Amino acid sequence: MSVNGLPLQHQPSMQAQLSSSTLDEETARAEVYGLLAALFYAPPSADLYDRMRVAVTEAPAVGALLENPWRELVAAAREHSLADTSREYDALFGGVGKPEVYLFGSHYLSGFLNEKPLAALRTDLAALGLARDGAMSETEDHVAYLCEVMRYLIAGDDVEVANLTRQLAFFSGHVQPWFPMMCEAVMQHPKARFYRSVAAFTQAFTSVETQGFDMLE
Repeated sequence: MSVNGLPLQHQPSMQAQLSSSTLDEETARAEVYGLLAALFYAPPSADLYDRMRVAVTEAPAVGALLENPWRELVAAAREHSLADTSREYDALFGGVGKPEVYLFGSHYLSGFLNEKPLAALRTDLAALGLARDGAMSETEDHVAYLCEVMRYLIAGDDVEVANLTRQLAFFSGHVQPWFPMMCEAVMQHPKARFYRSVAAFTQAFTSVETQGFDMLE
């Protein structure tokens, strides 16, 4: 999966969201979106899972908002084997027919797939000059795709597209309205173990992003 050739399975820094000593804040945000895209698009690779298990869990500043959910996510990776987590991903989000938990925005915003929210998203993506990779089977309202778009809007080289104004508009229109609902659906599902922690971290990060964007308005 990619957005205009940007790879999804890049190598995110596991402690990026906890430290700004070597990465500036914008780069750290982009790394988090990249990590979430990777975790929601497919079961984690062996390399990613191994790196999560040895990730730093202490934030440099006491009381950092993401420290506890990040610590719990790392602990979940250490507790559950990669094989178990891969099976969990398939049980929750894969399979033939209706998944246990949907990862598509249209489902949460309209109750159906491929509805008006997806059409509106495609219009906004076109305005950004972005298009879905033809090799991607999922529609653009998949959570991983939206995380990858946010990563691009933060870290992209084209300042006409990759800027805070564009980030705010895209986040407000296509991320914040339904990410919390999806996270709740994952966390409440009895089969969710590792992905319960992924969802909790995603929910916390979305809340931090919402607060940050609110300060811009």
